[in-house]
Amino acid sequence: MAIRLFAAIDVGSFELELGIYEISVKTGIRKIDHVRHVIALGRDTYNNGKISYELVEEMCGVIKDFADIMQSYKVIGYRAYATSALREAKNNQIVLDQIRVRTGIEVQIISNSEQRFISYKAIASQDDVFSRFIEKGTSIVDVGFGSMQVSLFDKDALISTQNLVLGVLRIREMMGEVYDTKKQNTMIEEMVDNELYTFRKVYLKDRQIKNLIGIGECILYLSRGSNGGKAVEWITAEEFARFYEKLLNMSDDQIQDRFGVSAEYGALLVPAAIIYKRILELTGAEMFWIPGIRLCDSIAAEYAEEVNAVKFRHDFSEDILAASRNMAKRYKCHVPHIAVMERYVLDIFDGMKKYHGMGKRERLLLQIASILHACGKFITMRKPSESAYHIIMSTEIIGLSHIEREIIANVVRYNGVEFDYSRMSLNEESFRNTKGVLAKADITILIAKLTAILRLSNSMDRSHRQKLSDCRMNVKNGQLLVTTSYEGDITLESIAFEQKADFFEEIFGIRPVLRQKRRLT
Repeated sequence: MAIRLFAAIDVGSFELELGIYEISVKTGIRKIDHVRHVIALGRDTYNNGKISYELVEEMCGVIKDFADIMQSYKVIGYRAYATSALREAKNNQIVLDQIRVRTGIEVQIISNSEQRFISYKAIASQDDVFSRFIEKGTSIVDVGFGSMQVSLFDKDALISTQNLVLGVLRIREMMGEVYDTKKQNTMIEEMVDNELYTFRKVYLKDRQIKNLIGIGECILYLSRGSNGGKAVEWITAEEFARFYEKLLNMSDDQIQDRFGVSAEYGALLVPAAIIYKRILELTGAEMFWIPGIRLCDSIAAEYAEEVNAVKFRHDFSEDILAASRNMAKRYKCHVPHIAVMERYVLDIFDGMKKYHGMGKRERLLLQIASILHACGKFITMRKPSESAYHIIMSTEIIGLSHIEREIIANVVRYNGVEFDYSRMSLNEESFRNTKGVLAKADITILIAKLTAILRLSNSMDRSHRQKLSDCRMNVKNGQLLVTTSYEGDITLESIAFEQKADFFEEIFGIRPVLRQKRRLT
């Protein structure tokens, strides 16, 4: 593969960034230029719910300059992602249209889980260090301007990830009327502790966190300022605590000089330091790794993986599945039933490839739906499918977009209630705020296909006793034959299977048939 020139644009809450990268199989990803412009979009969004016309004007001017720089480099591809400031702005579609018309740049709003997931991929691109680091209990803490994300790893597996509304710009805006610095810091500590108390109680119980990985713009400045302008990649908890005490005793002017930032940016560094300090104390982590990741680097890593310029040893799909399984565990789902359901849905999906026209990503969504299909029973046994829908829609699953989460939620919902094409519950916001172009009719058909497979698979373990665990599946003469050698009574499964067969045949044109082989005596 020849060298590709790629541009990444981050439309963030506090600044606009452009990164120009060389990408090739031989050399991997190499940044060759980086431009940033401070513009506090988040201030308008978090205070007023909308981005003002004046800021739109400024933003379009900067992005037009970015486009000119991209043209001068003759980049062959680019991606421009917007995060929480645009994601939460009520007028975000108007803003996106203005950017497109006035600059020619198509900006895509990404969900919080997508944003954190690609940042996580950028860290994992440092394969050797990352793989070794997460063997012991590790937490990735991504403190942004609008929010922060805490992801937990244990024995190389992603256990959980949670988003907390503790972005440094958002916190700073809340402190706007408080002018006493010490009082501000005390209030910030109280806010952080309040949010982290619940997190610790729910997610850190009986878990040992040895290592912390810090990402986000602020930690890059803090790492440089802690070492006289040279970036620090590794720092112990004790060293960070000493640096933190020095930072609190600095005046605003001293912070600006020490870190080489403006007054506006300098005001965000203390809140960031407080958050990282409290996380270190909360988890008891001993070592702090600062890999120096920006969102533009993450966008480049995502692109490089897609064009096969880099290959990660880490399996990211397994992280999504591990997070889903931990979610099912939290809602007391029946583990043996889920395990056999996973196998059934994948066997049907793989055996029906010629007939359903779906790909690898849809297979993953189906697998997640099978894992989470019964989580609603934790809330109520009366209408568990409806409760499961709301649980999934209220829970962030790292690596999934808004629309993907909504697809899974609807598949789980229609597993237990009658499928109604005309009343399909799809949030229009999910279609607007998503990467790529999606047609609502296509999504409805996709949900129907996945639902048909999930329903049939669920019927095969109607007794929750895994009676058909030895079954084999194959498509022959217009039928999906499911054959089992189980010698006991499968009447319950047979009745449920026949009830779900009509919808499956309606969707795929293939009739499912359950056969029980009996030994000759």
